Amino acid sequence: MAADRVPLIPHSVLFGNPSYLVPEISPDGTRLVYLAPDEGVLNVWVAPVDRPEEAAAVTHDRGRGIRTYGLCHDDRTLFYLRDENGDESWRLYLVDLVTGEERCATPFDGVQARVLAHNRWHPATILVGLDRDRPGLHDVYRLDLPTGRLTKVAENPGYLSWITDTDLRVRGGSALKPDGGMTVRLHPADAPDGDAPPWFDVPYEDAMGTRVIGFARDGATCYLLSSVGANTNRLHAVEVATGRRTLLAEDPVHDVKQVEMDPVTRTPQAVLFAKERDEWLFLDEDFGKDIGRIRDALALQEIDGEIYIDRTDRSGRLWTVSVVTGAGPVLYYVHDRADGSLRYLFSHHPELEQYRLARMEPFAFAARDGVTVHGYVTWPPGADRKGLPAVVNVHGGPWARHTFAFDEEAQLLANRGYACVQVNFRGSTGYGKHFRNLGAKQWGAAMQTDLLDALDHLVADGSVDPARVGIMGCSYGGYAALVGAAFTPSVFRCAIDLCGPSNLLTMLAAGAPQRTPLRAFMHAHVGDPDTERDMLWERSPLSRADDIRIPILVVQGANDVRVPREEAEQLVAALEAKGIPYEYLLFPDEGHGLARPANRQAYYAAVERFLAAHLA
Repeated sequence: MAADRVPLIPHSVLFGNPSYLVPEISPDGTRLVYLAPDEGVLNVWVAPVDRPEEAAAVTHDRGRGIRTYGLCHDDRTLFYLRDENGDESWRLYLVDLVTGEERCATPFDGVQARVLAHNRWHPATILVGLDRDRPGLHDVYRLDLPTGRLTKVAENPGYLSWITDTDLRVRGGSALKPDGGMTVRLHPADAPDGDAPPWFDVPYEDAMGTRVIGFARDGATCYLLSSVGANTNRLHAVEVATGRRTLLAEDPVHDVKQVEMDPVTRTPQAVLFAKERDEWLFLDEDFGKDIGRIRDALALQEIDGEIYIDRTDRSGRLWTVSVVTGAGPVLYYVHDRADGSLRYLFSHHPELEQYRLARMEPFAFAARDGVTVHGYVTWPPGADRKGLPAVVNVHGGPWARHTFAFDEEAQLLANRGYACVQVNFRGSTGYGKHFRNLGAKQWGAAMQTDLLDALDHLVADGSVDPARVGIMGCSYGGYAALVGAAFTPSVFRCAIDLCGPSNLLTMLAAGAPQRTPLRAFMHAHVGDPDTERDMLWERSPLSRADDIRIPILVVQGANDVRVPREEAEQLVAALEAKGIPYEYLLFPDEGHGLARPANRQAYYAAVERFLAAHLA
């Protein structure tokens, strides 16, 4: 096994706090801002842009850490979001970078704040969504930065999301229909305030791949991603008043992953498609040349990675650049467009640079019904790819996907000698609506057999030992791990569930109020408890607890509002009653997933012990 020849990476390095995250240049181009630990907790640090060594922490959270922040165009205010121990009742905080004063802008118990919009044209204003009056329905408020005054500007008529333009006018929103489809409502810029008329009716099969991503600065043109009339979501420019559309970018197989917008005109300059590796399509020649210069500079250093940019400097001169190599920490740079230079800042975790890491490798196979399914395997460094123990590591969502990235879990597994198998099973995003919708109401069914077929594919070529396979995951991935234990206990030797539902009926009946608008979507894609109760129970691991014969590690955050604590404890009670071996870890200060470094390290230490005990 690789662990015999490759130095072990400590849990503190893989799962402790990163050294640096999310660097940005302030809008006035004078400051470098990023996340870094302060007394062991992630906080926001600020330094002069040309003297990063003079950085100082400007926030002082001592809880789960800050992960979402932004810089305002008044050139003195920083904002960030923070909840309490994972309860997802996010509050918005403001920090004055001149005086150091900090204040909570949304001091309301049990209310979730969302930052909807802020830009260079309205530097003293933030649009904030708050569900103060009706849980789950976020009304729009205007936050005045100098005074902190909140003024309601739009009441939510049932929107899942709002649409605003660059002048911070509310132009409409998107609402789910009972069948899982969606209605987009939109009105022209010169229309009076009030309910927006229906603008685009989106069928159920296209709802997940369709959204308005923004407006051009003139307010007359919006940009729409939509799969209506095609298999993949395509980028269109739409004249709002007439509805006239112009197709700007498409790929026949893969969805648009990201659109790069010009910061001044708010017109698209490039599109990224989510393939095995990112593929750029440039709509603006000059922007393409800028990215080319960055690529050339990286090539001189023999660095191959995905490039992501952040253009928060209003002058357009300084960009922050993130480079994801997959086999090393994320690298951060500042690109100066004036002279074409690329100045290295730091990596997200310099300690990782002393260890031998593995790179995710794509693979594909034909599922039992002939559907082509893609995924990645991270192999143990230095090990012969023959008869290896393996862990099927299932992504959450499930409406998400694995992408080429630096993945701490994959690195841990590979470093300890396991092949980490990550499958983009049907229902995963990025491969067009047909593949995505093949996952509708297939929890515990075809979505699960895709995992089994991936394993068969790797067993058939001799790379994986079928007698030494485990399954693990978080959220939906935790559910899939429990399904593996309950439905196919002969395939897996052990299962690890982090925050996964054990009973689809109780999962659908529970959840945070903020998720109530998603009910129609969940019923369309998972199942309707009123009409499909028997199916949902049969797809629930709890219904077949008697069939579980393999050990299970169950892990839960006590404050989880997405998959409540009951989901873990009803399973644990069933395992206890049947005398089935299990371990149960309950983290009292976590929600959906683990954020605190100490908790993450404790969890992965348990994962490592558990896998070593059962896959030897």
